[in-house]
Amino acid sequence: MLEVSDTGSRKLHEFASDVDLANDFPQYRVYRNGQVAAEVTSVADIWQDDFVSFIIGCSFSFESELLAAGIEVRNITEKVNVPMFNTNIPLKSAGPFHGNMVVSMRPIPESQIPTAVQVTGAMPKVHGAPIQIGDPQAIGITDLNHPDYGDSVTINPGEQPVFWPCGVTPQNVIMQTKPPLVITHAPGHMLVTDVVNATLKY
Repeated sequence: MLEVSDTGSRKLHEFASDVDLANDFPQYRVYRNGQVAAEVTSVADIWQDDFVSFIIGCSFSFESELLAAGIEVRNITEKVNVPMFNTNIPLKSAGPFHGNMVVSMRPIPESQIPTAVQVTGAMPKVHGAPIQIGDPQAIGITDLNHPDYGDSVTINPGEQPVFWPCGVTPQNVIMQTKPPLVITHAPGHMLVTDVVNATLKY
């Protein structure tokens, strides 16, 4: 969790100076009773005075650090969204909220996996180190070519699929707990803030 807004506010105090949370995401998902009711580019018309916004870190923020370490980020190379998968990893429940973790996947050459773990492990505010390496079935993933969200990417010989916790996880929880109304980012359409990625390290 990076920041929590004031109740009803469309502004932030720490991560952006002039943000409008109802208009500045590239795309929103509107959930009603756990179902996707709409994908829109503004939620100003349904904003409520009792809304509280939770700003969660995203693994896109550590991709620049992977690139700086000489590690290819395949979804960037192939100009697609990162593949994301539902898993069988249970989350710690909080009141009525429960569900399983969603992960993102990036194929990494075996020789570079230790570096990838070190680079991302130094950025726990944006999901940190991988949750699983090389064994998708161990976390309930049966087909890497058909992600639950995002796009598939090429996995070359000598590479392993590496999985990180993903900010789409709350949407899985929403679908399980079915609150009357929740607004999220659409997968792959996150808020860009004023904060430089490198400052999100320890």
